[in-house]
Amino acid sequence: MPILDLTPDKLIRAAADLGLLISSHEADSYSRILAPWVNAYKALDAIPDSPLTPTYPRSPGYRPEGEANKYNAWYYRTSIKGASEGTLKGKTVAIKDNIMLAGAPMMNGASTLQGYICDRDATVVTRILDAGAEIAGKAHCEWFCMAASSFTSASGPVHNPFKMGYSAGGSSSGCAVVVAIGDVDMAIGCDQGGSIRIPSSFCGLYAGQHPAL
Repeated sequence: MPILDLTPDKLIRAAADLGLLISSHEADSYSRILAPWVNAYKALDAIPDSPLTPTYPRSPGYRPEGEANKYNAWYYRTSIKGASEGTLKGKTVAIKDNIMLAGAPMMNGASTLQGYICDRDATVVTRILDAGAEIAGKAHCEWFCMAASSFTSASGPVHNPFKMGYSAGGSSSGCAVVVAIGDVDMAIGCDQGGSIRIPSSFCGLYAGQHPAL
């Protein structure tokens, strides 16, 4: 998709579409402020896409239900075995459902993305597998990862592993729970404002980063 320059005229029309009125002087200022961001997106858009074919074979996945997903922490279960050697050899890993996993659905906690199937692996997925780990599935997260609690996912609340009906924290809610109940050795979440630290503390876990990733 081409990245278009945000000229003052385009900004004025866009503002009008939203019911806003900005002057030509304001539009000119906004255009100059946004220009470096537009150029950065153009540079990103020019980078060739990563290969779509995943390196590691994977089994057909499934949506766990009932006692197999008692706390509603799992979104999707699978088995993707990585390299035969590496610093994560023998470890099982869950990934947060805002991370792309080729052939698997990605809902990011929101009904608006329901049905979307990823066509490639995220870089962190490749690194996990290259380090010898097995990816065991994707864990629920909050609605577009925009909540620090665990009841906003379109797939229903994620329950605290120590007490049903209580918050597991967010937005990496499912990741914390699947580690806490022993389904996997570790999980990959994303944290911009506490989205790993909050559920880790709610579920009695350690939050850190492995050097291989």
